[in-house]
Amino acid sequence: MTESAGTPADPDDSAAGEDQTPDGSAGAAPGEKPTPENASEDIPASTPGGETRSGSGNGPGGGSDSGSGNGPDSGPSVGPSPEGPRSGPTLDITVKRKRHWLRWTALGASFVVLVAAGAGWWLYKKLDGNIKTDTSAAAELKAYEKERPPSVVHNAENILLIGSDSRAGDNRKYGRDDGGSQRSDTTILLHLAANRKSATAMSIPRDLMANIPACHKADKTASRPQFAQFNGAFEFGGTACTIRTVEKMTGVRIDHYMVVDFNGFKDMVDAVDGVEICLKEPIDDSAAHLKLKAGRQKLNGEQALGYVRVRKSIGNGSDTERMDRQQQFLGALVNKVQSNGVLLNPTRLYPVLDAATKALTTDPGLDTLKDLYDLVRGMRNVPTDKVQFLTVPRQPYAANRNRDELVQPDADRLFKQLRDDKPLTVVPADQLNGDDGKNTDHGESSEHSQDEDSNGRSGEPTDGESGATGAPGPSPTPTYSGNNAATDLCKQ
Repeated sequence: MTESAGTPADPDDSAAGEDQTPDGSAGAAPGEKPTPENASEDIPASTPGGETRSGSGNGPGGGSDSGSGNGPDSGPSVGPSPEGPRSGPTLDITVKRKRHWLRWTALGASFVVLVAAGAGWWLYKKLDGNIKTDTSAAAELKAYEKERPPSVVHNAENILLIGSDSRAGDNRKYGRDDGGSQRSDTTILLHLAANRKSATAMSIPRDLMANIPACHKADKTASRPQFAQFNGAFEFGGTACTIRTVEKMTGVRIDHYMVVDFNGFKDMVDAVDGVEICLKEPIDDSAAHLKLKAGRQKLNGEQALGYVRVRKSIGNGSDTERMDRQQQFLGALVNKVQSNGVLLNPTRLYPVLDAATKALTTDPGLDTLKDLYDLVRGMRNVPTDKVQFLTVPRQPYAANRNRDELVQPDADRLFKQLRDDKPLTVVPADQLNGDDGKNTDHGESSEHSQDEDSNGRSGEPTDGESGATGAPGPSPTPTYSGNNAATDLCKQ
C-alpha cells in the first residue's frame, strides 16, 4: 500500500520495505542511483511507490520525503539555487523612472498645446469681435429685393467698398463735424472673377450725377427719388441707399459691402510698415496736414491718408486726379502686402488683421474672421498685374462743369463686362488715344466686335466676326485707362 505524501512513516513498514544504511537513513531503491551529496533540492525523484521525492539527505540521518514531517532527524536542505542572479528590484526602478518621465513629457506637451490653442482662440475671438455688422442695411436691401438685379455668374463676387468721410469722433481733426452727417468719400466696386484669377476695382466719382432712389433715412423718414450727386446717396440713406444707387446705375448685383473709416485706413498702412510711392512734384497742403518732397519715399499711415484725400494742391485739383492717386496707392498697398509675404507670416499678418477688422463695418455675410479669411485666401494667388484699377468712363456734366456724367455707350459696355464676368484690360492713360478715361477702340477692335445698344446688350455678331465655318469669333478684350498693382510708379 502506497502512503500519501505528508503521512508519517511507520517504523516497522519502513524497515521492511527498504535497506538501511549504517547511519539509519534509507538507501536507494533497486535500480535507482543513489542521490549525490549537495544535489539540488528542486530536482524531483520517484520513489518505488510512485511518490515524488524532492530533496536529499545531506546531513547525518537526514533523508526526508517532500512535504512530510520525519521527526527530529530531518534537517534543512543545503545547496545553491539553480536560478541565475535576479535583477527584479533594479529593473522595476528603471521601468518606473522611464514611465514617470514619459508621463511628465506627455503632460508638458499637452500643456503647451492647450496654451497655444487657448492663445489662438483668444486672438481669433479678439479679431472676430473687432468687426462691426450693419444689420440695418441688410434689412433695407431685403425690403427692396424685387427691384434688385439678379446674380449672373456663379462664384463671381461683387463687393462695394465705401470710404466714409465722417468727421465725428476721432475723425473730427480732418474737417468740420456738421452734425454727424457723412458722405462717401471714396466708392469702389470690387469685382472678383469666378476663377479668382483676376480682380477689377472700379472707382465711382463722388461728384458723378446719378439717379438716387427713394431711401429710408436714419430718422425713419423717406427721401424722394432724385437725380443728384452720387455721394449724396450715403448721406440720404447710408450704405443701403448707396448700394441700390450703384445697382441701378450698373445692373451689377452687389453681394457684399465694407465701410472703412479714416483711422482704420491709417492703421492698415502702419501695420505693413508704410507704403512706397513716387512724387513728380513736392506737396505742401495744410488742409490735408501733408508736406512731402518730390521723388521716391515711404508714407506712414497719417501721410498716406493725407495723400489719398488731398485734392486742390495737386495737379488740376480735380476729383479725377485724386481717384487716380487713390488707385495707384491701393495698387502699391496690395503689392506691398504680397511681396513681403504678409499673408503667410503670422507675426506680420496679425497687426494687419487687427487694423483691418477694427476699421471695417460689413454686411452679415462678411462679419466674421472666417468669412474675411476665405475672401482673402481666394485673392492671395491673383497675380499683381491682374489686380486692376480704373474709373467709370465719365466726362464733365453739361449743366455743371464741376460735376461728372457717364460717357455712353462706354460705361454700359464696362458694366456688362463686369456683370458677365468677362475680362478687360487697363493701361496708363498716355498709352490710349485719349486720356479722358473713355473706353478706346484700341486698334478698332473693341468697338466693332459686337453690335451693342446703349444699354450694353449684345446683338448678333457682324459679318466680319465669322470665321470660315461661320461661327462667331472671340470678342477682343476692351481696354480702359487705369493701372494695376504691379505698376512701379517711380518708373512711369
